[in-house]
Amino acid sequence: MWPGAHARTNPDKPAYVMASTGQVVTYQELDDRSNRLAQLFHAAGLRFGDHIAIAMENHPRYLEVVWAAQRSGLYFTPINFHFNAEEIAYIVDNCDAQAYVTSAHLSESAAALRERLPERCAVRLMLDRPAGFEGYDDYDTAIAAFPAEPLDEELEGVAMVYSSGTTGRPKGIKYANPRRAVGEPLPGFAGFGETYGLDEHTVYLSPAPLYHSAPLQFCVAMTRFGGTAIVLERFDPELALASIEKYRVTHSQWVPTMFVRMLKLPDETRRMYDVSSQQLAIHAAAPCPVPIKQQMIEWWGPIIFEYYAATEGGGSTMITSEEWLAHPGSVGKPFGSNVHILDEEGNPLPPGESGVVWFEGGERSMTFEYHKDPEKTKAAHSESGWTTVGDMGYLDDEGYLYLTDRRDFMIVSGGVNIYPQEAENLLITHPKVMDAAVFGVPNEEMGEEVKGVVQPIDWSTAGPELEAELVAFCRDNLAHYKCPVSIDFMEELPRQPTGKLYKRLIRDRYWGDRTSRIV
Repeated sequence: MWPGAHARTNPDKPAYVMASTGQVVTYQELDDRSNRLAQLFHAAGLRFGDHIAIAMENHPRYLEVVWAAQRSGLYFTPINFHFNAEEIAYIVDNCDAQAYVTSAHLSESAAALRERLPERCAVRLMLDRPAGFEGYDDYDTAIAAFPAEPLDEELEGVAMVYSSGTTGRPKGIKYANPRRAVGEPLPGFAGFGETYGLDEHTVYLSPAPLYHSAPLQFCVAMTRFGGTAIVLERFDPELALASIEKYRVTHSQWVPTMFVRMLKLPDETRRMYDVSSQQLAIHAAAPCPVPIKQQMIEWWGPIIFEYYAATEGGGSTMITSEEWLAHPGSVGKPFGSNVHILDEEGNPLPPGESGVVWFEGGERSMTFEYHKDPEKTKAAHSESGWTTVGDMGYLDDEGYLYLTDRRDFMIVSGGVNIYPQEAENLLITHPKVMDAAVFGVPNEEMGEEVKGVVQPIDWSTAGPELEAELVAFCRDNLAHYKCPVSIDFMEELPRQPTGKLYKRLIRDRYWGDRTSRIV
């Protein structure tokens, strides 16, 4: 299915609603507008397999731009709207975009991009363009010149999302996209309805940025099935709860930092909102501390459903609340694929021993490459066809997977491997901590030592007393060698709204001279 079918049968039904403003976009509006933009792309010479790029906030028109590409057989790259002009220009150039769509919200970067966008990117559109703003055509004026009719041949496009860049330059994750009619998604996206129970009656809350793969694909799936998505313009813990109550949300998707922020609301605030309409609350994207997930299950009931996967689509695991309560900390058993734990030499490891997580794909797995990076593509694939994104973990005797950390973040101190995620998960549970990062810093004797950086709930508490309290808290609950030797403080950690922590940006500060304990 796809929006065009629902526009014919149920044209006035909301395809999605913007949570803060209440603005409704119907299936008829979504279909007509995406048709006009698809016609514009086609008139500009874009054909099956060509590429566009999108950089804007969670805008009411975002999904129509996506569907214009999705129904035109195009690759489309959503770009993190927090990126500066240089970062955006790199992605637009790297992905070979022939069209760039942005909004007035990003007018500063758009102005800086006028001379940086590649010549081949000839279509440049801006939503809500201010009068006189040069270098971009006004979006509404441009699409108004084209009919709201489907192309003669409508083909499925696909997103080419760039990795978060938490460990280096973002990488374009490009799926093989065989020619097929619109309404026939790739296998990795075709099973959403069956897996999560999505249908035309579903009301799905999307609290995360649409440039991220999971919320984007879930919103696309909702408009395929004829349900309604409730899109938060930006995450706010109380607004999220209010939206669940107001729209009688049945399904939602979260990252652990969102759980943390909702749980740290005052009890009386949390009790104000009725969240009983929810049938399934899905979470992924980052490891969830065990106490946080326990509290969420106690609050919302056994509707918390976790999956572990990567944008690369090589495989996944899944776990229900009931399974998780019996295997706390696990991210589940393989779903439609097999998991192998290998050491750095590629040898299989027994249950309980941590190594690199490799997926042996199944029928729903995606075939991918890193765009223009054959070396990274090769490193992510084994000779047997298995794939990895560099995560570390182990299997228990029942085949449940537990993640320890990313290979890139492992600390080696005195020859001992330390996975900092364990200390991070503990620190985030402290009542004075809003966010935490743990990583290795140089130590002449040991090679590296464990360092913590914490975002306190109350900045006025940052200092030696809180540092001592947090170090002691860690040592009371973890083996001492896993605990931070020292803790510094930041007013806000550089974390994406998707839950990914830009740990590299913090870590890099420590591989040189330092003069201040407060950063």
